[in-house]
Order: sequence, then C-alpha cells, then structure tokens
Amino acid sequence: MTVMEIDRIDTDRIEMPDSSGELTLDAMFEALEKMPVPEGIKVEIVEGNIFMSPQRDTHWDIILDIVEQLRARYPRKRIKSDVRIDYPGYLNGFATDVTLIAEGAVKDARGRWRYQDVEFVAEVISKRTGANDYGLKKATYARAGVPVYLIVDPYTGRCRLFTDPKDGEYLTEVSVAFGKDLDLTDTAVGLTLKTDDFPRD
Repeated sequence: MTVMEIDRIDTDRIEMPDSSGELTLDAMFEALEKMPVPEGIKVEIVEGNIFMSPQRDTHWDIILDIVEQLRARYPRKRIKSDVRIDYPGYLNGFATDVTLIAEGAVKDARGRWRYQDVEFVAEVISKRTGANDYGLKKATYARAGVPVYLIVDPYTGRCRLFTDPKDGEYLTEVSVAFGKDLDLTDTAVGLTLKTDDFPRD
C-alpha cells in the first residue's frame, strides 16, 4: 500500500518558520520535520519543490548492492545514503540514494557535508520522481562538478553513467544493461560495479 499519494508538495501551503519571509532550505526542512512524514519515505527538495517517495524493495536492494560494493574499497564513513547535501542553484537539498564523500572531507560549520567533497552519486529511479534524476538533478550535479553520476533504472534494466562535468553538463555518457559490468576504474570511484544482482521492476 502506498502511504502517500502525493509525491510533490506545494511549498506555498507550508508555513515557514523564517520570519524574514525569505524561503530557505533550512526553513523548509524545519517545517518538514514538524510534519507527520511516515518512516520509509524519502524526502528531498529540488528547485524549491518538496518530493516524497516511498522506498520499495527493488529500490533498497539496488542501493544496498551499490553500498556493499563500495564498502569493499572505501570505509563506511565515506559512504552516505539519504543524507541531506545542499547543492548550488535554487533551493536544492538532495538526499541522494548513494553518495561517496572524498577522503579527508569534513563537515561544514553547520554539521553538513559539502557538495564540493562529493566524488560519486548514484540515484535509483522511482517512477514518479525519475524525471528529476534524469533532468534537474543531473544538471545540478554537473554544475556542482560531481565527477561521477550514475542513474540505475530498474524499469528499463539499464545503468546510465555520466562523467566529465564541464560548464554545467556531463560530456561523457555510457549506458549498460543490467547483468553487464560497469567499468568505473578510470573514474574517481576506481572500481568495476557488478550489476548482475540488480532487480528489475
């Protein structure tokens, strides 16, 4: 059963705690913390719009598979999932499915990871919010200079890898079907990602 029918919330209807009247990411997330958001619902803000989507088994299985493969090479503290990171542009507070933070990175004065320290992002497509991953979020990651962006799409059974960000876009794109190895050895990730066990929807 889907707990929430709405994936996107109109921010005009949320009372913001910022007395200046200026909409900020902190004010939006603070307001969300006061809402009864059910457990297992992913919440993020993309260009000022709030998106909530339930996590499915397929979604979680792929995320965990990627995390486990990264753990073979990287310490746990460098791998994040569903952790808020603010990106450049208008009100972009993303909770990426999988994020790899650079070695030696430290949180900022507010206790948050900086987008400048993100080396790898993986997003697993959800049907209702997939347009963000292929569109606005991809453009934002490119503008932010995220070296490696991976989209895993269980509906098409394909992975799309974007690298070489320059001037707000990725110059290189590779697409592979589930079951084929994804070679990331020449990227900041430095490993080959196995996709054999990625489930399809």
